[in-house]
Order: sequence, then C-alpha cells, then structure tokens
Amino acid sequence: MNIFRTILQGMLKKPADAANAGQSDMAYEPENVPGVKPTLVHTLYEFQDCMDLTHRAYPEIGVDVLYFGHLVDNHQLAQDVLNPILHIRADEVHMLLRQTQFWPAADSKELIEGILSGQVAIFNGADTYLVNVSGPKERQVSTSESETVITGPHDAFNEQAGACLSLIRKRVKSSHLKVIKLSVGEVTKTDVYILYIQDIANMLYVREAIRRITNIEIDAVHDSNMLIQYIDDNPMSIFPQFLTSERPDAIASKLAAGRVVGIVDGSPSVFSAPTSFFEFFSSSDDYYQRWMLGTATRLLRFLAFGITITFTALYVSVTTYHYEMIPENLLLTIAESRSKVPFPPVYEALLMETTIELLREAGARLPTKIGQTIGIVGGIVIGQAAVQAGLTSNILIIAVASSAIASFVIPSYVMSASIRLIRFGLILLAGLWGNFGLAIALAAIVIHMSGLTSLGSSYLTPVAPFKLEDWRDIFIRAPFGLLVKRPTQAAPPNKVKNKMRR
Repeated sequence: MNIFRTILQGMLKKPADAANAGQSDMAYEPENVPGVKPTLVHTLYEFQDCMDLTHRAYPEIGVDVLYFGHLVDNHQLAQDVLNPILHIRADEVHMLLRQTQFWPAADSKELIEGILSGQVAIFNGADTYLVNVSGPKERQVSTSESETVITGPHDAFNEQAGACLSLIRKRVKSSHLKVIKLSVGEVTKTDVYILYIQDIANMLYVREAIRRITNIEIDAVHDSNMLIQYIDDNPMSIFPQFLTSERPDAIASKLAAGRVVGIVDGSPSVFSAPTSFFEFFSSSDDYYQRWMLGTATRLLRFLAFGITITFTALYVSVTTYHYEMIPENLLLTIAESRSKVPFPPVYEALLMETTIELLREAGARLPTKIGQTIGIVGGIVIGQAAVQAGLTSNILIIAVASSAIASFVIPSYVMSASIRLIRFGLILLAGLWGNFGLAIALAAIVIHMSGLTSLGSSYLTPVAPFKLEDWRDIFIRAPFGLLVKRPTQAAPPNKVKNKMRR
C-alpha cells in the first residue's frame, strides 16, 4: 500500500507549475475538500489546461493573482486589485490585504468556488485572499415573451439569479422574506435559492422542498423547468406540478399567499409550490382589471380548456357513431363535406391535428417574422389544399382550428402543451368507442388528477378537498374586499391577508 501511495503522489505532482511558483518541493493536495489549506500550486493544478485562466505574477512583492477574465468586471478589477498592487512595496502588501474588500479564503474548496464564480484569488506567501469583482455580461431586464399582459408591470426575470432576487426584493420589502441557498449538480454546481416569507409560509412545505432539492444527485441542472422534474410528486404524470413564471409580480403574489418559491441560477423561470391545477388558468391581468372583467376572462379560459380537449374528439365520435346527435340541416352539410374523404374521421382528425402541431413547432423555432408567416400562410394554404384534395372536410378544419385557438388562451405554456398532447388520446378513444370512449378518457383524467399532489398538497384544491371559500379566487376573481384570506392549499399560519373594512 505504501508503494502505491508513493506512486499516486508522484503522479499528482506538477513540477512545471511548482517551479513557476518557486515551490517545487510542495506536494499537491489530492482532494478539493473543506479544510485543505489553499495554495498556489494546488490551485494551478486544479485549473490545468484552462487556457482562459489569467495568472499574473508579481515576484518583486511576492504576490500572485488568479482569475477568469470573462467572469470579472475589468474596470473594477483594475481599480480594486491591479492598480493598488502595482503601486505598493513588498512591506506594504500586508496592509493592503487587510482592507475590507479582501477576505481570507478558509480552505481550498472555498477558493476554487470563488474563482469559478468570478472572484479574484490573491496569493501572498502562505496567505490566500479573495476579492469580489465579478461582473459577467447579463441580459438586461426586459418584457416577458411567454406571459404578456395588457395592463400591469412588464418587467421579467432574466438568467441571473441576483437580478431575479433583486426584482423580488423590490416588490417584497420585508425582512421576513427569507432566502436559502442550495447547490445542485456534481459538475455544474448550479445555485438554487429557496424563498419564503416567515410566519406566512408553512415550514412543512419549505423543509420538504429543501429536502427534495438536496437529495438530487445528478451532474447538471440548467433550468428551473428541468429541476422541478426531479422533485415532482409524480414524475410520470403529464400535468405540471410546479407553477413556473417569468413575471416578478406573479411570484411576489405567490410569496404573499404563503407559497414556496425557487430560483435556479441561469434560468429566467421561477417556480412556486404547492400549486393546483386551477392556478394554471390565472393570469396577472385578472387582478389589474375590474373584477367583472377578470372573472369573465378567467371563465373564458376554462371554457377554452373544455373546447381544446374535446372539440375534435367530439367531431370524431359524432361523425363515426352518433349521427343522431347532429341536426338534420347540419347533417346534410357534413355528409356532403365528407363525401370525397377516403379516410375514417379518426384518421382524418389525427392527420390535421398533427399538421397543426407541425406548423406550431415550425413557427416557434423560426425567427419571429418568418414564424408568423409560416403559421398563417401555411395554415391557410394547407387547409384549403387538403379540402380541395379530398383529404379532409371543411367541418373538421373548423374543429381543429377552434381547438388550436382555444389552446392559446391558456396562460401557462407548459399546461397548454400538456393539454394538446391529451387531445390525441381523446381522439383515439373517441374513434374506437364513440362517446363512451370519450367519457372513459375524461373520467381517467379526473381520476388521475385526483391522485396528484404538489409537495404533498392535493392537486385539485379547492374542488377536492372541497373549499368553497377558495372559489372566490379560482373560478372567479371576486372583488378585493371579499378576498380576505390566503389560499387554504398553502396552509399558512397567518390566514388573513386583507384587513380592510369598508
């Protein structure tokens, strides 16, 4: 064992770097773990073959500086680090490093992580210091493209966790807003921040969210929509169990309602939990308009949900098995329209639904102006050509187009995509068993959602379990004077949010 240990230590030494540092007799610490004293040799070995690492040596004063140029603010680097070092003597270095912007690195792990996060490492003999001059280029705060509103704030989160935190802090100016920092990913070491408001959020949900995130053992996490798939209550479900949003005002309202919020560094989407199925049909616009307009718009979204999942399937069911449900005048029109179509209604419907999805995906991937042209021109040309060629009927084109338009009404893109996929299953069952198959499919969806949970809370709250008082802000948007209590799903210790009396 001693022989193998000697060979291993010999392999881990890097003579070239040691010679450059004037410390050729120093051995490399084999593991980057807390408690290991940081040294220049060890740090250079950790970053070997990293050509973007900048190493500045000042042998006349015994100082070495390490940093990544693309992670630091060059102006702040020159002002706080490089210029002071260039204009001091060797006996003044100790006094310079005692200034508040420099702090000693506790161990090698802290040093490595500091350099990777945009800090500058300064080596002076046996002492090692870090100074924060990070200034990575970041996207400016702009409007949200996926959650547009007519009235209300238009700013949106960007990919920098610090910017996301600042946007939330500007709206929630309370010392009770707590932030817990976690790290996910053995390779990426992505920062994840858990936010909650003390005395409003239920700590059971906070601890459960932290437990699930800390138990993740993977190499990389790049986005919040990726992270929540690892902490879902039911990963096999098609329905999203965490609500994601790019809007700071929406997330601030979730915090005030007692929910737990998560920010993933590098992602413009922030997630909140626990959530229910009905929350995905709410929009910030509902609260910035008069309550009657907000209520009408919200009810319209639930109507759109029913249309988008059943309209095409109902067409297939009726035209295949249940002609008696069609009025006589309309029946003649449908019969004439389908007289030249060689396919059964189920194949006809699947063909057109697939075509619509192809156009939708093409429009999303192409540049904005070209995508809009493809969506409009492609839909008109292909639809008209399909009818003239006898591949489909006019009535089906109307049904498919209505279903597609209704899917756009749902504010959440993730929920909208899930519903579109469900539509194909309903079409297949309607083609097999007619209305009976359609009823079976709808019952299966309800049964499945009844068994779903979000952080252990029922996914169908406030319908199951039944909480009538929560209906004021689920199916309708009641006047603010009636929205007295926070949602019961979050089980907040402090239930009252509106103490105004009129």
